Amino acid sequence: MLLSSLVAQASPLSEQQVQQLQGLVSQLSPIQQAWVSGYLAASAQLAGGQAVAPATATASSATLTIVYGSQTGNARHVAAALASLAKAKNIAAKVVDLADYKSTQLKNEQYLIIVTSTYGEGEPPENAVSFYNFLFSKKAPQVPQLKFAVLGLGDTSYEFFCKTAADFDERLAELGGQRLQARADLDVDYDAAATSWNNALISVVEPEFASAPSAQVINWPGQAPAAAASQYNKQQPFAAELYTNQKITGRDSAKDVRHIEISLEGSGLTYLPGDALGVYFENDPVIVAELLSLTGLEGAAQVNLANQSVSLAEALTGQLELTQSYPAFVEKYAAATGNAALQQLAADKTALRSYLALRQIIDIVRDYPVTTTAINAQQLVDALRKQQPRLYSIASSQAEVEDEVHLTVAVVRYDAFGQPHYGGASGYLAERLAEGDKVRVFVEQNNNFRLPADDDTPVIMVGPGTGIAPFRAFLQERDARGATGKNWLFFGNPHFTQDFLYQTELQGYLKQGLLSKLDVAFSRDSAEKVYVQHKLLKHAAEVFQWLEQGAHVYICGDANRMAKDVHQALLEIVQQQGGKNAEQAQQYLDELRVAKRYQKDVY
Repeated sequence: MLLSSLVAQASPLSEQQVQQLQGLVSQLSPIQQAWVSGYLAASAQLAGGQAVAPATATASSATLTIVYGSQTGNARHVAAALASLAKAKNIAAKVVDLADYKSTQLKNEQYLIIVTSTYGEGEPPENAVSFYNFLFSKKAPQVPQLKFAVLGLGDTSYEFFCKTAADFDERLAELGGQRLQARADLDVDYDAAATSWNNALISVVEPEFASAPSAQVINWPGQAPAAAASQYNKQQPFAAELYTNQKITGRDSAKDVRHIEISLEGSGLTYLPGDALGVYFENDPVIVAELLSLTGLEGAAQVNLANQSVSLAEALTGQLELTQSYPAFVEKYAAATGNAALQQLAADKTALRSYLALRQIIDIVRDYPVTTTAINAQQLVDALRKQQPRLYSIASSQAEVEDEVHLTVAVVRYDAFGQPHYGGASGYLAERLAEGDKVRVFVEQNNNFRLPADDDTPVIMVGPGTGIAPFRAFLQERDARGATGKNWLFFGNPHFTQDFLYQTELQGYLKQGLLSKLDVAFSRDSAEKVYVQHKLLKHAAEVFQWLEQGAHVYICGDANRMAKDVHQALLEIVQQQGGKNAEQAQQYLDELRVAKRYQKDVY
């Protein structure tokens, strides 16, 4: 109605433009329409006299290009913070998702800053794979004109800590680039160190941009501008009400998977299928009490945490990491307690990683309790790292559930060293949080795991186990939009009778025709173990036909095994059905990735 009246009114649009606009809007959800509205408003403002002058070869008109490789959003946030600092110092900057960065532009860059995480066995995050491959190929140009800096985000618990950052840093230097400042490799609790590194970098580059015109921070094509709909974010989470906590695996299942429903009413938080929900949690009070007992410390003791004075009990309950162990804790705890045996263990990196494999913080303190040299409350706090929220792929579409958000949570629960163990967030959600209680949450955007804009596009989804979560959201969204594109889901789990998550919903979608094909792999129901990659290979000809017809492929779940096995299956399919060799098949999938037709949400 609104659009149909544009031509008749005093509109600057031609009839043809109105028709084109009508066609676009009809394909968008309300949330997408709101995004486009904001984008067009910003573009109009920029065009109204605030446009950035084209870059020339002079430093005064150069641009600080900030690119990020991010699996969970942390690198994106750090890159955005750096761009804000640049703007404050009148330095023109643009922020680019590495998935959207044109590799051929590298030879023209004067200033390039890379902020990147590492995942798996030292591999680049999914959105950085194409650029990484280009940089280490014969196509990579010499860049003597380039000044660069690299910031790595990682987790010292992993063997290949910040390897991707190190690789980028070394390779750019090999190609002739000049370092603006030394690379920094930051652990999980990176906020303060990242701010310091960013500030130091700006101090280095500021003199070179001193004569620049008024600075602009540009969100490059493909990157959504920051949403202003809600005041709540990672730094200021929303206290949301837990509506539903329902076990969706059978009584005899080896897995405990929960369907969680949370209210976002009053938050202003919005999300798109493919996004994640960040969850802050409280540590088990039983574990907190035992830790205080083993260290001989009083919960009421005051400690300094993030420049605030809080009680030790408060810090241990809701602000510090007690679930995931890591080498730095062992080193600091050993030094504080003067335990020679633990100090010796900390010095042997290989032995230490093996020791930490199944142990949580409490296990280490149980093994090496405070006996001789007393540890004070501040020393314990300084040895622990800040709790990081856990991210869960959202299992719902707001087009269907409105002010709710749904999660599919596998409860981490295992026995080790004679004691039961629970995951931090999963244990909190499943075992200690009652329906009606509040949980602190925020939305983490994932612009590299999105449904195709064209609703006619076919979609192939591979999501075993809880990897089905975003695909439940995808199906809800496509249903709400009346999308005509075909949908094919590959799902796997151990047992049909115990582990078929969302079985009734999926069969309903299959019956109504929204789900065109559903292939399941229940690995423990037959003598020969069958997984989702085997189902893909079984239907190789049809899978390749879908790819040739423009299908988008999505993978969600385990990064180290499943995702690699599925990738290998796709390579085999392309080789067999497309008549290609191994190199050509890899190039085929690389081209799909660049076109955002091959996307992964893996962990």
